[in-house]
Amino acid sequence: MKFKDYYETFGLPRSATQDDIKRAYRKLARKFHPDVSKDPDAEARFKELGEAYAVLKDPEKRAAYDQMGSQWQAGQDFQPPPGWDAGFEFTGRDFGSGDGMDYSDFFEALFGHQGRASQRSGAQSRGRDHHAKVSIDLADAYRGAQRSIVLRLPTVDAQGHVALHERTLDVSIPKGIYAGQHLRLAGQGEPGLGDGPAGDLYLEIGFKPQAQFRVDRRDVYLDLPLAPWEAALGCSLTVATPEAAVQLAVPAGSAAGRRLRLKGKGIPGNPPGDLYAVLGIALPPADSEGAKEAYRTMAELFKFDARAGMKG
Repeated sequence: MKFKDYYETFGLPRSATQDDIKRAYRKLARKFHPDVSKDPDAEARFKELGEAYAVLKDPEKRAAYDQMGSQWQAGQDFQPPPGWDAGFEFTGRDFGSGDGMDYSDFFEALFGHQGRASQRSGAQSRGRDHHAKVSIDLADAYRGAQRSIVLRLPTVDAQGHVALHERTLDVSIPKGIYAGQHLRLAGQGEPGLGDGPAGDLYLEIGFKPQAQFRVDRRDVYLDLPLAPWEAALGCSLTVATPEAAVQLAVPAGSAAGRRLRLKGKGIPGNPPGDLYAVLGIALPPADSEGAKEAYRTMAELFKFDARAGMKG
């Protein structure tokens, strides 16, 4: 997937105001409209303009797009960084397109899986719900926690620039929560019109990147390297989990890729998840003459052909 520079599409700097973006779109859309333009690429160009405008005209989409920074270049290979949209507060149900247009893979990767903001009407009505994604430590899901989170709500200032308004909330993280679940904070959404009640704030939970652990709903996976003799002869190890250290018995003759299950040691719940230690083999470096000699002795002793199963 290639990165799209939506500002470059309009020939505008990132400091452009919302009015600048609207004027540029109208001018270029007239120029490249397929019913008017004789340019052979008019249809594709018109589609690019529509996609760029769908992002930059919307302060919420634009703020999320902008926070990835200007280090990406148009056409550069791109994948959204993990948690790229965490901490942004949006009206309605996130900030999806919801208009039925055929957008690029780049747009869909950033915005396409989310729904459409609801609209309000009437002199007195309930405020819209807000949504945000937040990242927590995996250990918080094991124990529960009280955390202060900072959310940023995109707004347009008097000069037509997108600005971010920050607020801090104290949140109770319940024990056993898993990625993708939502926490509802009643009355923390948009204020109502007239005497209408405020909307709610829904926090979608995700986990911060973990150096050791991978998570699949309530199951947790740990990559566990072993020395060759530990895998061959078996051993007992003390293994750190997000909750506490546990003893793990590695059977003799274990091969790389074997999964050892620690029942109920995943994220708590009813039932709780499991923790899986995925075994790997770490080879000692041959960085001394003694170590090299040890490898020569092993080669002579085992007569082992690592490629015996390969044909051709």
